[in-house]
Amino acid sequence: MTRQRLRLLVPLALLGLLTNFNRVSTDEDEDYYMQELLTREQHNQVQLQEKPVASVQPARKVPKDTDSSRKMDKNNADAKLAKSGPKKPEKNKKGNQKASNRIPEEEEQHDPIKEECPPMGLETLKIDDFQLHASTTKRYGLGAHRGRLNIQAGIYEDDLYDGAWCAGRDDPLQWFEVDARRLTKFTGVITQGRSSLWSSDWVTSYKVMVSNDSHTWITLTNGSKELIFPGNREKEIPVRNIFPAPIVARYIRVNPLSWFHSGSICMRVEILGCPLPDPNNYYHRRNEVITTDELDFRHHSYKDMRQLMKVVNEMCPNVTRIYNIGKSHSGLKLYAFEISDNPGEHEAGEPEFRYSAGSHGNEVLGRELLLLLMQFMCLEYLSGNQRIRHLVEETRIHLLPSINPDGYEKAFEVGSELSGWSLGRWSNIGIDVHHNFPDLNSILWEAEAKKWIPRKMFNHHVPIPQWYLSNNASVAVETRALIAWMEKIPFVLGGNIQGGELVVTFPYDKTRSQGVTREQTPTPDDHVFRWLAFSYASTHRLMTDASRRVCHTEDFAKEDGTINGASWHTAAGSMNDFSYLHTNCFELSMYVGCDKFPHESELPEEWENNRESLLVFMEQVHRGIKGVVKDLQGNGIANATISVEGISHDIRTAADGDYWRLLNPGEYRVTARAQGYTLTSKKCTVGYEMGASRCDFSMSRTNLARIKEIMERYNRQPVKLPNRPLQARRSRERRLGT
Repeated sequence: MTRQRLRLLVPLALLGLLTNFNRVSTDEDEDYYMQELLTREQHNQVQLQEKPVASVQPARKVPKDTDSSRKMDKNNADAKLAKSGPKKPEKNKKGNQKASNRIPEEEEQHDPIKEECPPMGLETLKIDDFQLHASTTKRYGLGAHRGRLNIQAGIYEDDLYDGAWCAGRDDPLQWFEVDARRLTKFTGVITQGRSSLWSSDWVTSYKVMVSNDSHTWITLTNGSKELIFPGNREKEIPVRNIFPAPIVARYIRVNPLSWFHSGSICMRVEILGCPLPDPNNYYHRRNEVITTDELDFRHHSYKDMRQLMKVVNEMCPNVTRIYNIGKSHSGLKLYAFEISDNPGEHEAGEPEFRYSAGSHGNEVLGRELLLLLMQFMCLEYLSGNQRIRHLVEETRIHLLPSINPDGYEKAFEVGSELSGWSLGRWSNIGIDVHHNFPDLNSILWEAEAKKWIPRKMFNHHVPIPQWYLSNNASVAVETRALIAWMEKIPFVLGGNIQGGELVVTFPYDKTRSQGVTREQTPTPDDHVFRWLAFSYASTHRLMTDASRRVCHTEDFAKEDGTINGASWHTAAGSMNDFSYLHTNCFELSMYVGCDKFPHESELPEEWENNRESLLVFMEQVHRGIKGVVKDLQGNGIANATISVEGISHDIRTAADGDYWRLLNPGEYRVTARAQGYTLTSKKCTVGYEMGASRCDFSMSRTNLARIKEIMERYNRQPVKLPNRPLQARRSRERRLGT
């Protein structure tokens, strides 16, 4: 009977392959289902013996992944990459499974340690909305498509974007289903309650069922008894349950049995599973992202990070340097990594660039991207990549991968799927480092309202208020270290890498109107910031994809993957606003993934998503004008002010008199001012080609400044002017004719 079915299926499969050759989308689906039928027939040929199922233990606390304890060894990079790269599905060694109406289990004997696969991708959106189904739904915004781990609801919950799947009825007949679209080895389930400011809903226990055809379902059992898995005790902390043994199927259902007594059946879910290989099926391979870079793709503890930076520094000692900018609250050093042809020194005419990450300790993708970037640039520099060599030789690059290492260690300890949405976000004393800077926006806007600019106050380098500098101020030590770093080095452009969304934000981050939570609040350099944001978003693989699913509640793709920070949500004292108002540096935030803490197996694809964007954004530091402000003797003038007509935001020259002003292509009237020197203006043109236009200034001393200089040289005081009362009396006498 089996042979007869195969005789009928083989011609149909060949027909499917021929029609697929014509690249018709409907035929691709037919080919997929035909391949699955053939695969099932192979599984049906031999009956496998059933194995006993062990009891399930609650998995609330888990140790760190063993992968995270590995050290990097530069002498066997290939071996490391094979271990830590994208985890491919394990091959079925014998290819034979149980009959189609039963669920096949792994043939080999299992070790006492439970086997675990990576997440299938509900949180990272690899599983699309059409693969998620449910028995009933309370309303559209609480549909199965919202039942993803860590998905967030908006402040004002509505019918479109709520924070979980919620069943339409509260009874034990409800279920949440995931269609893997291929045979998959399932190893576990992670659950959360509903994300909501107003409701308390979570499931406290559930069963798991699997199927190969979505009609016949088998419940996971412990011998003859159905397994009941413990669920959540509150709505935010994820709970993971690992199956006693992996089980192979295409569909998996979570069947809630009990729930919080004052709430409803609501869940956010992630499934752990390894898709089984199917090399003949193009349907599953066409969108795979594979990297060719031989890098260390894994999550690094603080010790591992420090060791990796040391290894890269030893590989490229002539163009790299490790230094620290301070310490965290627990005493961990905040290490920075410099890449330059002359590490450790500022070169006149060479702009300074920075990337920072990890201000929120649980947003770890940025940390790993910067560790990958330093490896990549070192290897490419050694291999002679001209693009990388030009960047290294013409730019001084600083990478700060972990601003908040204390928070990261908390998230790292529980692992990528169990850290939730906020564990490790804040510093050890509960401060959000990214929004811990002084609110200089209010100071500037008040001065503008009182018309103090430029008579009493400048429109740039706004001073830090005295209360903020006091020891009693609620300022994290990490924030103070960042401010000292930003003031010491004349950065021109910077990006801080965040997580949990796919968008690039630019200043201002605080709304100008008081009491307004969302409002477009542009800077005087809004046109430049929009270009900088677009340069990153447009080269990212996903940010500007209009067909991609939104991460949580906002569709940023329709805005080209960029947004003004204040029009998203207002935030006073952000790093971006402080950098723009207190220093010369234009700072933006890159939110590089829906998942704040992606699984290690996702890192190669995330690197491919962001690699080009990271390089392109760095290259933007060479856009605009640059030059040196000198006196007539050729000495650089420090702290000279560079003003651009029509833009009410100035910058200052560095210690050597050199400056960089980011501008879009066009013609500009630029003015240089310095105390004791005559004002100088000229027209500067910015072209469309990459590379800043040269615009130097030579300034002469004013007469008053020269007189003061001569008098000071000979220790003489200037001649005192007559007393004002005597002058006034003589003036009156002249008017009266006496």
